[in-house]
Amino acid sequence: MKKVTILALESAMSASVMGTMDIFSQAGFTYNYLMGAEPKPFFDVTIATRDGKPIKCFNNAKIQPHCGIDDVHHTDLLIISSFTDFEILTSSRDVGAWVKEQYHKGVTIGSICLGSFFLAQTGLLDGKTATTHWGFVQEFRKRYPQIILQPEKLITDEGTLLCSGACNSYIDLSVYLIERFCGRNAALQCSKTMIHDFARSSQAPYMVFQRNRDHNDEQILAIQNHIEERYYLRFNPEQLAREYGMSRRTFERRFKKATGHTPVFFLQRNRVEAAKQMLETGLQTFDEIAYKVGYEDSSFFRKVFFKHTGLRPSEYKAKFHRGYLVGPE
Repeated sequence: MKKVTILALESAMSASVMGTMDIFSQAGFTYNYLMGAEPKPFFDVTIATRDGKPIKCFNNAKIQPHCGIDDVHHTDLLIISSFTDFEILTSSRDVGAWVKEQYHKGVTIGSICLGSFFLAQTGLLDGKTATTHWGFVQEFRKRYPQIILQPEKLITDEGTLLCSGACNSYIDLSVYLIERFCGRNAALQCSKTMIHDFARSSQAPYMVFQRNRDHNDEQILAIQNHIEERYYLRFNPEQLAREYGMSRRTFERRFKKATGHTPVFFLQRNRVEAAKQMLETGLQTFDEIAYKVGYEDSSFFRKVFFKHTGLRPSEYKAKFHRGYLVGPE
């Protein structure tokens, strides 16, 4: 039986602790029970905190751990919970040092949601890929420019270092690791018992474009507002640059430096966000939506939409439009 330790951090999202524990604890048990076979749990799961005392979660609920980190003498897998207070990154350096010790012992380490910040703080992810909650991408990049962030990915896998996206990705990461340790059939059984979409790989459909206004370039901020308010109009970067008293080259350089995006990318993302809203709430055809957001060629916009969401427009509407009914193919 493999040993799993869940590191419960102060201000944790409780699901990233208790939900993760439930998934690993039922692996080999629930499916067998339902099928009339002998339950054989695959994992021995322990919740550990810094000092063995309860931690207060984001929702003010308290979680009673099994032990403190100093009582963990052996584990095969360490899962770092999500959290909501960034102060923990500087106030828990001793815990970070313990995490590094586990890594050097050969322990596989996974982080959930903002837990990737805690893992990044240890330096173990330097030069490696990572993902995190899509809403904290800019913050992560500012803090850890040496890490290759891939926010569209639901899970990044660097062998013994793994990260997962927004909080509910604890399910995906847990099932992913169950497959690694116990095989594909065990992972499929877990997905079936939990009614979970197996092998999801992207959080792109759920991501909302972060326009990054946290910079000091007032001219670029004005241009951002200009594009956001007129995203449906024909885009002429030369003319826009002249309106704000700069060359196109200077405009594009300053825009990228301030926002992290090219002007064309920024425009496309605003158009995609507008189209997403129309698909979620309206009854227009995609051809009509494409025209409304500034594209005469709807087939081209379909490609743009898929690039940024990972879904075809019909798939997006089926997933997010409350009243949408999927008809026969």
